[in-house]
Amino acid sequence: MEYVSLGKTGLKISRLSLGSWLTFGKQIADKDAEDLMRIAYENGINFFDNAEIYARGMSEIVMGKALKRLGWSRDSYIVSSKVHFGSGGQAPTQKGLSRKHVFEACHQALERLQVDYLDLYYCHRPDKTTPIEETVWTMHNLILQGKILYWGTSEWSAQEIMEAHMFAKQNHLIGPVVEQPEYNLFTREKVENEFSQLYKTVGLGTTIWSPLASGILSGKYNDSFPDSTRLGMEGLEWLKDKNLTEDRVLKSRQLNSLAKDLGMSLPVLSLAWCLKNPTVSTVILGASKTTQLIENLTAIDAVQKLDENVMLSIEGIVKNAPRKPDY
Repeated sequence: MEYVSLGKTGLKISRLSLGSWLTFGKQIADKDAEDLMRIAYENGINFFDNAEIYARGMSEIVMGKALKRLGWSRDSYIVSSKVHFGSGGQAPTQKGLSRKHVFEACHQALERLQVDYLDLYYCHRPDKTTPIEETVWTMHNLILQGKILYWGTSEWSAQEIMEAHMFAKQNHLIGPVVEQPEYNLFTREKVENEFSQLYKTVGLGTTIWSPLASGILSGKYNDSFPDSTRLGMEGLEWLKDKNLTEDRVLKSRQLNSLAKDLGMSLPVLSLAWCLKNPTVSTVILGASKTTQLIENLTAIDAVQKLDENVMLSIEGIVKNAPRKPDY
């Protein structure tokens, strides 16, 4: 495993990490979730990603029980939660980024995960109904209280992130240090273009999600629609409509042929391509089976096979490189 500093912080994070969205507390059994965490940890992964909304809180409960049983030293791993969508409550105070919800959601996450503090705490989406200064102050106070160590954002725009930083700087507060955007061979604009100045100005770290485009880049949809996949889960029709397009499947088949020529699988090629980007701090894996996780871990070594010619071949297939700004 390789480790890098998360943005400009001193926090050393593994280049590959393990996420729990759609798997823990929903798609897989609790024992399987624990096995995934154990294998990940034994192979050097030190970051485990979660959120209040995942399985309406059950994902954090499953992860918390696993952490307790596995008994790892608390100073050896990084765990996160995210706040915005709530864990299922319908009251207006049970979602968003108000001081009340952020404060209470943090304590609820600590209880579910059975930890004394969160290493990373994300604002899961922007909240247009809450002043950004209120959210920044709340995150700053949670750090001072020892409830969280670092805070960040997920799917915020560059402008919104800069607004948070500007307010924090003006008031001598701690601003966000990490963003969690979607990033894969089909979704590139934010990471490669929109955030380009933030890496330089505020030292933004990134913990990218959906590196396999919700499984399209696993190759499982290249010939047919298999049973028991996340795109077939009830309530995720929007995810299927977004990712399972004719164009993406066609490109996935072409990428699969290239991967075979390189002696690797399509998912490993896709993960290695994400790792090739130096602005990506860590790639969050969403494996639901131990065999998938073990295969995905080989992406670290596969990066060296992605030389300039291979990268050009990949660009020739996806044909979606973001247009770089003129400045």
